[in-house]
Amino acid sequence: MSKRLLIVVAIFAAIFFGLWLGKVLPRLGGFDASPKIYNTATLLKQVQTLSQLVTVKYVMEKIVVLEGAPKGVLEQFLPGESRVILVAHGVVKAGVDLSQLKPGDLQVLGKTIVLNLPPSQITDAYLDEKQTKVVERSTGILRSFDKDLEQTARQNAVDDIRRAARNGGILKDAEERAREQLTSFFKQLGFEEVELRSP
Repeated sequence: MSKRLLIVVAIFAAIFFGLWLGKVLPRLGGFDASPKIYNTATLLKQVQTLSQLVTVKYVMEKIVVLEGAPKGVLEQFLPGESRVILVAHGVVKAGVDLSQLKPGDLQVLGKTIVLNLPPSQITDAYLDEKQTKVVERSTGILRSFDKDLEQTARQNAVDDIRRAARNGGILKDAEERAREQLTSFFKQLGFEEVELRSP
C-alpha cells in the first residue's frame, strides 16, 4: 500500500514539476514566450455614410497631471496620493458637414454657382495611442489603487486638446480651407464664378 502511495505521489510530483518547468524555462532560456493570438471572426456591426469635408488637422501635445481623491474617511489621513502623469499626443480634425446642405443652399446661374456653406465644426478629437505615454503612475502607501485614474486622465486630455484647438482657431482654418477646396473643385467642373457664403 505504501509503495502505491509513493508511486502516486511521485507521479503527481513529476506532473507538477513538469508544469512548473514549462513556465520557468521559457523565461530563463530566452525562449519565445509571446502571447498566443487566436484568429477569431470579425463582425461588421454598422455602416455609416459620412458627408464630412474634413479640411484641417491639428496635432497637439499636453501633459496631464491627475491626482485621485481619497476613497473613504481613512484615506484622507494616509500619506501619499494616487497620481498619474500622462504625456498626451492628440489629434483634432475639423471641417464642414455637407449633409447639412438644404436644397435652397445651392444655386446655379449659368457659369456661376452660389453655395451657402454650413458652419465649420470639429469632426473628431482623439489621442494617438502610439505616442501617448504614462510617464508616472504612483499610489500612496496603504491607499487603494484608483483603476479609473488613467482613463480619466486620457478623457481630460482629449477635452483639453479639443478646447485648445477651438481656442487656437481650428474652426476658422477649417472654413478657409473648405472654401479653397470647394472653389477649386467647382472651377474644375467648369464654373467660372464660385460664391461661397458663410452662415
